[in-house]
Amino acid sequence: MKKQSVVNLVRYHVEKNEDAFNAEVTNIAKDFEKSGDNTVAQYLMELISNANFYIPQSSYKNLRFLRKAEYSTKPLLLPTLIEEDIIGITKAIQNKSGISKFLFYGAPGSGKTESSFQIARLLNRDILYVSTEQLIDSRLGETAKNVSLLFDEISHLPYNKVIILFDEIDSLALDRINKNDLREMGRVTSAFLKGLDMLNENIILIATTNLYEALDRAMIRRFDATVSFDRYSKDDLIEIADSLLTANIKRSSGLKQDLRLFNKMLKNLDTIPYPGELKQIIRTAIAFSDGSNEYDYLRRIFFALNGNSTTIEMQTLKNQGYTTREIEILSRIPKSSVSRKLKEN
Repeated sequence: MKKQSVVNLVRYHVEKNEDAFNAEVTNIAKDFEKSGDNTVAQYLMELISNANFYIPQSSYKNLRFLRKAEYSTKPLLLPTLIEEDIIGITKAIQNKSGISKFLFYGAPGSGKTESSFQIARLLNRDILYVSTEQLIDSRLGETAKNVSLLFDEISHLPYNKVIILFDEIDSLALDRINKNDLREMGRVTSAFLKGLDMLNENIILIATTNLYEALDRAMIRRFDATVSFDRYSKDDLIEIADSLLTANIKRSSGLKQDLRLFNKMLKNLDTIPYPGELKQIIRTAIAFSDGSNEYDYLRRIFFALNGNSTTIEMQTLKNQGYTTREIEILSRIPKSSVSRKLKEN
């Protein structure tokens, strides 16, 4: 250990500068790690992690590339297969199993980011997300430098208190201003791979992507575990949709719930939207619902699920199993008129 490091430690202790003291210990641990003494390095990091050297929430604003995320403390609705993976990840982190870098991939709205928040909620940790606006720079070579600075910023955070979230990690390579400069993209990717390689296993990092196939294979291999969020069955989505509708109806006055009609609308779809889109469709339909019609929200949901077409084909609805009463709700045409028109066909 360098003499200057000893001097710095004493000075920061006297000055009661916990952030600087913590950073100095981290640098000392890195030196031990570089010299091959991983045991001492890990012991030092565990000491400061178990102590109360925790960056106050107010100081997060001083970070350059990281921002504190506010997230809901409500449980997340997930299919059993994905929920089991999230619980497994949470247990692995709690048990300090050495698995610390996770990649969540799947379609938009499938719950990748929300699952990251769920893990933070279960572990009682803060989420610090990477600000790509600050990271990506149009000047040649600057983005790669920023990536290196980002990982240096991450390495100075206290362990056991935060989770780093890199949402839409594919944006690092795909949303570049100069997409044709392959050398620049290569430099950025190399800097990111180096940062992942140097990352202490006690630091928890979760990355998400909608474009798994577009990611560099070497980058994917750097993650300890990958979780697919494209594993919703039709029954999973209907069950989640029912929960979302029930929760929103309870918060609204003058509306009546009809899960039978709602489920019939969903089952007649070739593809049911993922939870993120379903939540938005339901909330919007209820918010804009005609207060004088207790089932108007169902009509609005029907149109949103079917491409916002304003045309109602009564015979088609009958063939799909809708009753006369249900067609009345969806078309706003009285049952007597619906029955007459169906008989005419």
